Amino acid sequence: MFKKVTSHKGFWKSVATLTLAFAVVFFFVQWAFVGFSAGFLNVSLRTVVALLLGGFVYGFSMTYGKFWGKLKEKANKNK
Repeated sequence: MFKKVTSHKGFWKSVATLTLAFAVVFFFVQWAFVGFSAGFLNVSLRTVVALLLGGFVYGFSMTYGKFWGKLKEKANKNK
């Protein structure tokens, strides 16, 4: 089922979209917690990688659940 879900049309596009959205939102949340300090904008490569990796984990898991549910519902409907 894993291969079927990950090879479904639109899966990786949805993962990429959610990854970027999560990274941007989480960046602004972190920036808000430091009071929108200008010094926070000097982010390191390590921070960017961590945001993107966290975004990927979130995006992949949410998209996988969505597509898995859709395929499972379709399979049950055909029975």
